[in-house]
Amino acid sequence: MIRLTELKLPLDHPEDALPALIKRTLGIQSAELRSHTVYKRSYDARKQKLLLVYIADVEVADAALEAKLLATFDSNPHIRAAPDQSYHLVTTARQAPALRPVVVGFGPCGIFAALLLAQMGLNPIVLERGKKVRERTKDTWGLWRKSVLNPESNVQFGEGGAGTFSDGKLWSQIKDPRFLGRKVMTEFVKAGAPDEILLVSKPHIGTFKLVKVVENMREQIIAMGGEIRFEQRLSDVLIENGQLRGITVQNLADGSSYELSASHMVLAPGHSARDTFAMLHERGVYMEAKPFSVGFRIEHPQGLIDRARLGQHAGHPLLGAADYKLVHHAANGRSVYSFCMCPGGTVVAATSEEGRVVTNGMSQYSRNERNANAGIVVGIAPADYPGGPLAGIAFQRALESNAFTLGGGTYEAPGQLVGDFVAGKASTQLGSVEPSYKPGVLMTDLAGALPGYAITAMREALPVFGKKIKGFDMHDAVLTGVETRTSSPLRITRGDDFQSLNVKGLYPAGEGASYAGGILSAGVDGIEVAEAVALSMTNNEGGA
Repeated sequence: MIRLTELKLPLDHPEDALPALIKRTLGIQSAELRSHTVYKRSYDARKQKLLLVYIADVEVADAALEAKLLATFDSNPHIRAAPDQSYHLVTTARQAPALRPVVVGFGPCGIFAALLLAQMGLNPIVLERGKKVRERTKDTWGLWRKSVLNPESNVQFGEGGAGTFSDGKLWSQIKDPRFLGRKVMTEFVKAGAPDEILLVSKPHIGTFKLVKVVENMREQIIAMGGEIRFEQRLSDVLIENGQLRGITVQNLADGSSYELSASHMVLAPGHSARDTFAMLHERGVYMEAKPFSVGFRIEHPQGLIDRARLGQHAGHPLLGAADYKLVHHAANGRSVYSFCMCPGGTVVAATSEEGRVVTNGMSQYSRNERNANAGIVVGIAPADYPGGPLAGIAFQRALESNAFTLGGGTYEAPGQLVGDFVAGKASTQLGSVEPSYKPGVLMTDLAGALPGYAITAMREALPVFGKKIKGFDMHDAVLTGVETRTSSPLRITRGDDFQSLNVKGLYPAGEGASYAGGILSAGVDGIEVAEAVALSMTNNEGGA
């Protein structure tokens, strides 16, 4: 196969335009082009005329012609041999182990860790503190519609992890020389995700489709010998001479506890498992504070973003709702940037603790809600919250508790119009943009919702963003606070063998341990950690 990149065509090109372009590019006749497959499709809107950009894998008549073409175009970086992206298991167990590997957390990282361990014949036991995804969805709606929070079943905790209630973005900037991201995407499609995610440059699934995908992946793991236990919270670890020996699990359904022997455990609890982090810190597991970001959610009419980004092509069905990515380096040294942009989505209540307000964004696959939203966040570092590995959690909690108070103490979010925020005056009523956050938004002054350096940087950044995207700093755009769960505030550091620096058998993974940032990278990390676990276990059995 030959891979061609940078194949550019007009937006509304006829169906036969791509094979015609392939033939012209390679200088071959129709009889010599056996087949072509679109590997990726994106668009280039940098110039006045929007173009579709294709990457295509091409099969020509025979191996001799392929070799001739690759030699002819050896100096052309856009014509290369197509890489082998198939996935091969690194090992398989001769028989199911008596002491099974444990996976803590059933978000994207935990799902793929469990799936790969099951595919390698290791029959993992998965412990998830939250509920199955459909029960969890009901509990989440309880907060959004009735202001009733279940601390163990919400946007952060439950089957599918925090990514279930998000835009479902499936792209990442991680280095991926083994094409593990393709393995993640292929497994999603196998479980019911749209085939399109393998094609478009910025794929997403959306919450409702993710629900069924997650359920199907659960059933695959069970069918291969895995076991998934819901409402089971990791409450303690037994460590002897630097080696994991077992864990204590609390059954949240009935309040009982039990012990489980374990020598290999994938720790993928997500970035909001604060009690788990505290327990591990108390037990001496090495961890360190790390930078993260805090800010607000911003909402605009999606049509405004579409027109600013796509011009005359706004609304074209092939392009969908437009997104954006913005960054500004403020005069006070702080970086302000857009985070987790959700086209045609909603702002959601994402707290996992009572008496605190946290915002996040989500979209459905259709991305057809009236507003676009994104986090506008400011980078902070451990120097901003000194006090050790858990200090970042305390910092987050203080902001979230303050937001709860500013919002009236009912899980409503404090909000402010962008124009008033930049001008430094409180908002008393909404303008033309109706915020989507539920249970609701209380208009106020957000100046006290974040540290002064963050407010100063954001007030500087918003007008700058308005010059990059016309209307971004419109007076009636709405800010809601606070966005604090952008990433984990700590890292459970691991070595090259994927194990904790000071506890053998403990494999920190995913967003909670700060080794991923989003669904795709979390899935990739889950695969790599599962491989490390499997190699360790099969080597111990004498090879496989």
